[in-house]
Amino acid sequence: MLIIGLENTLLRFAILSSTTAASSGHPTSSLSAVELAAVLFFAGFFKYDLKNPKNIFNDRIIFSKGHAAPLLYALYYVAGILTYQEILNLRKFDSVLEGHPTPRFPFIDVATGSLGQGLSLGIGIALGLRLKIKKQPNVFVFLGDSEVAEGQIWEAAEIASYYKINNLIGILDMNRLGQSTETMTGWDEKTYRARFSSFGWRIINIDDGHNLEKIYRAFKIIKEKPTNKPTIIIAKTIKGKGVSFLEDKVGWHGKALSPDLLDKALKEIGDVNKNIRGKINPPQASQLIEMRRSSTKTFYFPPYALHDLVATREAYGQTLLILAEKVVNLIVLDAEVFNSEYEEEFSKKYPHRFFQMFIAEQNLISTALGLAKTGFIPFSATFAAFLTRAFDQLRMSQYSLTNETFIIVGSHAGVSIGQDGPSQMGLEDLSMARSILPSIVFYPCDAVSTCKIMQIMIQNKGFFYLRTTRGKTPVIYPNNEKFKIGGLKILKQSRKDRAVVIAAGITLHEALKAYEKLKKKGINIAVVDLYCVKPIDADALKKLAKRVRQFIVVEDHYPCGGIGEAVKAVLSNEKVVVHHLAVNKIPRSGSPAELLRFEEIDDQAIMKKVNQLANVQ
Repeated sequence: MLIIGLENTLLRFAILSSTTAASSGHPTSSLSAVELAAVLFFAGFFKYDLKNPKNIFNDRIIFSKGHAAPLLYALYYVAGILTYQEILNLRKFDSVLEGHPTPRFPFIDVATGSLGQGLSLGIGIALGLRLKIKKQPNVFVFLGDSEVAEGQIWEAAEIASYYKINNLIGILDMNRLGQSTETMTGWDEKTYRARFSSFGWRIINIDDGHNLEKIYRAFKIIKEKPTNKPTIIIAKTIKGKGVSFLEDKVGWHGKALSPDLLDKALKEIGDVNKNIRGKINPPQASQLIEMRRSSTKTFYFPPYALHDLVATREAYGQTLLILAEKVVNLIVLDAEVFNSEYEEEFSKKYPHRFFQMFIAEQNLISTALGLAKTGFIPFSATFAAFLTRAFDQLRMSQYSLTNETFIIVGSHAGVSIGQDGPSQMGLEDLSMARSILPSIVFYPCDAVSTCKIMQIMIQNKGFFYLRTTRGKTPVIYPNNEKFKIGGLKILKQSRKDRAVVIAAGITLHEALKAYEKLKKKGINIAVVDLYCVKPIDADALKKLAKRVRQFIVVEDHYPCGGIGEAVKAVLSNEKVVVHHLAVNKIPRSGSPAELLRFEEIDDQAIMKKVNQLANVQ
C-alpha cells in the first residue's frame, strides 16, 4: 500500500494547488475522501479503460457530493489523463474542469452538484448495464454525509434494494461537518448502519476512512463476497484531512486557501513526487445480452377513425406497445400510476423493460436519466402535477444530456381533470418544462397527434416533455397527418377572420366548438393547434399577424409561463393585440365542463371574447 500512500500525497497536493489557483472550490470536502478514492482507483478495484471512456464494460464513478470535484480531477491527474497545468485551470471559463462535475469532462457520465441525486443516477446506470451485460460492471457512488438528509437518497435506497441492484456500491464519506454546522448524525455510524440496513442494503463499516489497509479490506469484501443486495460503505473520515489547521474545523467549507496558507499546507503534507502515476486496470470484456436492432424509421399506427373519442393518455399507452415492437431500447418508468397512464399492457408484455418506481418522482427522473446515459430511450410518466416536485431533477438533467433521448410525460393536466380537485391538476407544468433551456414541449389534442409526436421524440435526441389529457377527446387528424418539432396546424381560417384563436390540448376542442357556433352567426375566426409549445413556430404566427390583428390564446394552465406568454413573446414586435384566457382562479372540484366554464377557458368564454372584439372594432 506504500505506492498508494505516495499517490495520496500527490492527490492532496493537486486538490490544494488547483483550488488555490481557482481562488474557489471545496478543498476540505475533497481531502476527507482521498484515501477512499485512491484505494478504489489505484488498488485494482475500479476497472476502467482510460483510452475509451465509452467502453460499455467500464465501471462507473459518480460523485454525488459533486463539490468534491477537485478530488475527482486530481484522480485523473494522478492517473495521467490530466496535466498539472490543466488542473490549475480548474473552474476557468475555457476549462472542462468545472466547479461541479459535468460531462464536458469526458470521464464524467452525469452532472452532479445538486445534492442527493447521485444514488438515483447510479441506479439508472446500473439497471441499464443489467439489461445489456450478463456480468455487470460496478457503479460506485461517492456520497457526502450532509446529503443523506435529502429524501431522494432514501427513495433511491428503497428502490435499489427492491430491484436487488447488487452492482451498486455507495461510499459514504462520514466526515461529520456540513457546510455551516455539524450534520444531524455526526460520526454516529450506528444510525447510518441502521437506516441503510432497514432499507435492505449490505453494510460495510470502516472505522478509520484514512487507513489504507482497512479501506482495502472493505473493497475486497465487495470483490470476493458477492451479494444480491446493494452495498454501502460507511467510512468515518475527517474533513480537511492532511492539513492540521483544516482538520475537523467549522468554517472552511467551500473556501480555497490563500497562497500563503497553501505554502503552509504543502509544507505540512511533505515532499511531493509529481512523477508518481497511479494505474487503473482496464475492464475485462463480458458477454453482451443479445438485443434485436432497433428501428425508428417506420411505424404502423393504430387506425383511429375521425371523431373517435380517445384520451391522449390512452393513445400514449397504446403507442408505447407499438413502438416497443421495433425500438428495443425503449424503456418505461412509472410512478405507480400505470393504470391511469395506460402502461399496464406494456408492463405485462415487456416486464424486463418496465420499471415500477412507485410514488417517488425525484428518484423516477434521476433513474430515467441514468438509463438514458446507457443508451436507452426512457419514457417517465406520472401526473403533471407531481412532476413539479421533481423540477430540480429535471433541471439538472439538461447538464447531463449530450446525445441522448430523454422523455417526460405528464398526464391529467389542467382543470379539465374534473372532480379530483386542485391538488391533482397540473397547472404549472408547461412553465416548468419551457424554462429548461434545451427542452422541446409537446401538447397534443388527439390520439393521432399523440402517436405521431411520440414517434418524433424517439427519432430525435434531447429533452422532451409530452403533456397529455385525462378526458377523451375526438380524433381530428387523419392517420397520415404529419407533425414536426416546432410546428403548428392552422385548422380553420378565412379572409374575414376577426381573430386568431390559439389553443392546444383540451382547449383546442373548445376553440373548434366556438368556431362552429360563431360561424353559424356569420363570424369567422382562425383556429390554430399549437401542438408544439416549444420551440414555437414564430414564422407561422408572424405571418398570421400580418392579416389578423386580434389574437386570443386559450389554455388550461396558469397564466405565467404557459402558451400565452410563449405567443406574446413571439408577437411582441408585431402590430397585434394578444388576449389571454387562462386559469386565473384557484380551481376546485367539479365536472370538467364546470371547471372550464368557471375558469373562462371554454367555448363560451372564447365566443364572449370574440364578440367583445367585434363590438370594439
